[in-house]
Amino acid sequence: MKIMHIDTSAKIAEKSNSRMLGQFFIEQLKIQNVDLDIDYLDLTKDVQPHLTSEFVVATYKPENERTPEMKQVLAESDAMCQRVLDADALVCAMPMYNWTIPATFKTFIDTIIRTGVTYDLFPDGTTKGKLIDKKVLFITTRGADLRAGAFQHMDAMTPVLKASFGFLGVDHPQFVDAQPLQFSDQESRLQALARAKEELTSVAKQWASEL
Repeated sequence: MKIMHIDTSAKIAEKSNSRMLGQFFIEQLKIQNVDLDIDYLDLTKDVQPHLTSEFVVATYKPENERTPEMKQVLAESDAMCQRVLDADALVCAMPMYNWTIPATFKTFIDTIIRTGVTYDLFPDGTTKGKLIDKKVLFITTRGADLRAGAFQHMDAMTPVLKASFGFLGVDHPQFVDAQPLQFSDQESRLQALARAKEELTSVAKQWASEL
């Protein structure tokens, strides 16, 4: 199984729960004897560029009409899209920042949503994503508990991930959300991490059984 493993936390590995949980999931797959080929991407080191007018113009130009300059503008995106398309599964580990996804993951999404590459646009305006056969797991860490209560309505992370990857053909992404992780409540924090590890172990067993 070829997995594109993506980290986005601004924290170094020893202090990042999302990085730790992402690695924990990979280790659980190994325990299940899954033969892994890992394509690792750290979006804090390999930051994708923000969209520019040149990029937008180039991406909608038919491939056979693109100038050398347009092709150069799209080169990094072409390569990243190919990495995604080559993977059997995506494991995306990320903290919640200010109620939503990290900015580095947003630029990654902008980089890989490409007409004619990761989705098709038809003359009648309908679209079809090309990631329909991919397993996608989002491992998220949240300070607050957004499962219920006063902060439940402030989860802007889950909807944007479902919408973006649903557009690319991923109808049923899986989520393991570690919450709440406030330092002020160590007991709840430890329980949340234990709960997330239990869920990740279950997902790893599921993936292994489906191979």
